[in-house]
Amino acid sequence: MNLFLWVTVLIICFIMFKSIVGFIKGEGPGGIPGMQESRFSKELFYTLLIIYIIVLIGFGLIYFIVSFHQVILMEYGEMRKAGILESMIHSIYFSGVTLLTIGYGDIAPVGIGRLIALVQALIGYVLPTAFVLRIVQGERMKEKG
Repeated sequence: MNLFLWVTVLIICFIMFKSIVGFIKGEGPGGIPGMQESRFSKELFYTLLIIYIIVLIGFGLIYFIVSFHQVILMEYGEMRKAGILESMIHSIYFSGVTLLTIGYGDIAPVGIGRLIALVQALIGYVLPTAFVLRIVQGERMKEKG
């Protein structure tokens, strides 16, 4: 049963990956060409992805560095000291959950961490809108030019 589950997960991952790559290439569902006239830009997609990764890791490092001076992340309502590796993992995880505005609640910010998390969540909320505006402005410039 365990092997079956892993094979199923791998098949699902393959299908998702193939769909995303096809979307980036401008293919329709099932690899059918037809979206070639799409306004989708590979460059903007990769730029957005790289910016998200940079912001995620950057804020993760901020949480990690600030955690040396004070405890800023609480796990399951308890303040506890963590080792360096565990603290780094928690910081990156919390950064990702905050940036993507998921907010599971298993790790919560404390003190100055709340302000940092608020700024990061705002960036995560506004960033996709900025990229959509960038695409719309690019299309308007093409129409005028």
